[in-house]
Amino acid sequence: MLNSLSSCDSLSSTFFSSDNAFLPMGLKLSRKVSGARVISRKIKDPSTLKVSCRRADQRVVQEEAASPMTDTKQSFKVSSGQKSPLGVSQLDNGINFALFSHNATSLTLCLSLPHSEANVNEDGMIEFVLDPSKNKTGDTWHICIEDLPLSNVLYGYRVDGPGEWDQGHRFDSSIVLLDPYAKLVKGRRFFGDSSQKFAKFYGTYDFQSSPFNWGDEYEFPNIPEKDLVIYEMNVRAFTADESSGIDPATGGSYLGVIEKIPHLLDLGINAVELLPVFEFDELELQRRPSPRDHMVNTWGYSTVNFFAPMSRYASGEGDPIKASKEFKEMVKALHSAGIEVILDVVYNHTNEADDKYPYTTSFRGIDNKIYYMLDPNNQLLNFSGCGNTLNCNHPVVMELILDSLRHWVTEYHVDGFRFDLASVLCRETDGSPLSAPPLIRAIAKDSVLSRCKIIAEPWDCGGLYLVGKFPNWDRWAEWNGMYRDDVRRFIKGDSGMKGSFATRVSGSSDLYKVNQRKPYHSVNFIIAHDGFTLRDLVTYNFKHNEANGEGGNDGCNDNHSWNCGFEGETGDSHIKSLRARQMKNFHLALMISQGTPMMLMGDEYGHTRYGNNNSYGHDTALNNFQWNELDAKKQNHFRFFSEVIKFRHSHHVLKHENFLSQVEITWHEDNWDNPESKFLAFTLHDGVGGRDIYAAFNAHDYFVKALIPPPPPGKQWFRVADTNLESPDDFVREGVAGVVETYNVAPFSSVLLESK
Repeated sequence: MLNSLSSCDSLSSTFFSSDNAFLPMGLKLSRKVSGARVISRKIKDPSTLKVSCRRADQRVVQEEAASPMTDTKQSFKVSSGQKSPLGVSQLDNGINFALFSHNATSLTLCLSLPHSEANVNEDGMIEFVLDPSKNKTGDTWHICIEDLPLSNVLYGYRVDGPGEWDQGHRFDSSIVLLDPYAKLVKGRRFFGDSSQKFAKFYGTYDFQSSPFNWGDEYEFPNIPEKDLVIYEMNVRAFTADESSGIDPATGGSYLGVIEKIPHLLDLGINAVELLPVFEFDELELQRRPSPRDHMVNTWGYSTVNFFAPMSRYASGEGDPIKASKEFKEMVKALHSAGIEVILDVVYNHTNEADDKYPYTTSFRGIDNKIYYMLDPNNQLLNFSGCGNTLNCNHPVVMELILDSLRHWVTEYHVDGFRFDLASVLCRETDGSPLSAPPLIRAIAKDSVLSRCKIIAEPWDCGGLYLVGKFPNWDRWAEWNGMYRDDVRRFIKGDSGMKGSFATRVSGSSDLYKVNQRKPYHSVNFIIAHDGFTLRDLVTYNFKHNEANGEGGNDGCNDNHSWNCGFEGETGDSHIKSLRARQMKNFHLALMISQGTPMMLMGDEYGHTRYGNNNSYGHDTALNNFQWNELDAKKQNHFRFFSEVIKFRHSHHVLKHENFLSQVEITWHEDNWDNPESKFLAFTLHDGVGGRDIYAAFNAHDYFVKALIPPPPPGKQWFRVADTNLESPDDFVREGVAGVVETYNVAPFSSVLLESK
């Protein structure tokens, strides 16, 4: 604790930088004594802040005569600074540092200069102890320092305060903490380097580089929500595998995504939803012995900071300034290709874990009672499943989240956000549900965020399930978990699912036809990062998570999957053919449904995780895109997936702005009440161009002879898709003529016709 540590009293506010350290004028570091750096000589200057230079676990300060400093390069002066903006900012008279902490009683700014790697630790950091009478306004501590380098300075804070654990405080002044408002974060050099699992995270800044050049011809894609086809992907996993064929220094990086944009265009998607790209702690599982200590959190749901791009997604070494620039280059390239960028953001918890196994890096040590939800006993609440829950509707935390979102929109030009476990954002500071959460409303009404897509994962780990009921202000879209479950159950042949399937493919009006909500507010998906891949959905009845180390106890048990007659991989040609057909059935249903479709990276070639439905901890081929598999499936599986997506883009009847009326859809069905009926057919009417679409889905294990309705006057039916046929006949873009009064729909297959 700060009050039990020795410090240098009344030290000068003028500083020098030498080749080895950053110290007060007139001080030098002597050789190490008993493992500690010992500070020499104190200088009195009553007009300045108290500055201390110490190692956290040592309490020895001694005076000795300082030899003259002939190699002084630069001097630094301090002033009280200003309270806003929070974080680091450049003022006319220096660099301003501002940090909020309501409960702190003392605060120390720690700096390390860029020229010496030896400074990247607590031994070599210079420390400014802030005077609350001069350097605090309200609950914000602030200081301005002149003549600091304009980039690559590392900084953090020691914060002290009340020690009452039972009152919810978790102050520990021995730890240098990361600024919650740091725009850039310096962490490990390389992704997943276990030798650096205890490496610190420091804030840094860059006021030296020229503004990023977005280009004179640059434009946002501004794709209407009804026209989106979303591709959920992981930046690292997309190109980390050697099969990507790109330079290993670029593989797994933002620049790697740029190299594979031609694939995204070939597939036909027009929006990528990136798994977390905020600075996160991929080695959180390796700091203590546990059944999971062999894993690397490659999905990224372990946020360290809400403003900084993941530094280890830069090419080569993990450099925060380079990461920022390359992230912008990625966004610019995607936008130039007409692809929007949506970020999966995690504002429900942080990397700091729980009270049993805490890992204090930032919020916890700055002001635990403000940043986290606490129970009546002042212990952490856990609605995230990860040990803590961010106190999202506290005014201070709410403003931090809004500032973060605005930063990603203004600085990085992202087009939208998907909010992980968004029901957490609908809870009061004590964890109770709110009917009109201030944060959710503020996001919906914010002028900077007005052009953004905002998508909720409308549930959390505390049981607050809000699918169709998420507070929305007519703006929020939702991951439609009911769509996923109902479509899975119908396609695999469960009884009594036909009516639910019809409701889902026609836009889920039972959930979203309220107020001014639209069909596109339903983000339809069958597969997401969490759970089975599409191939595993048709290959496994049960999860196979042994590689996770928890004895198969992790991951969801209720997957609504069907292995098509054999558990796991098989050489049986009939089972393999059925599985291929079922994957096409799922994809076709997704792409002709009203609403916003989302697919998972790798499903376009049939990626397998071998039945692991909770693969977040594997930085291996289990998660990494296998480009050789894509090449092998390019002319069959991939071709079908790509053609169906492009068909959706070219047919407005598949993406209505409003919910379908009776004149826009005809159900060819008189057997709704029979739970054993597993065949559904319907026609979507094109009242403008006469390009009607007929779709039929047969989940029976026998052929169904379907009666085909008459086409519009002057038209005839053309077969576009039949998932029972082999490639390239399974999808023919221009259609095959000759469909008349009936069509024999094969078991577990689907058919798509177009009138022309």
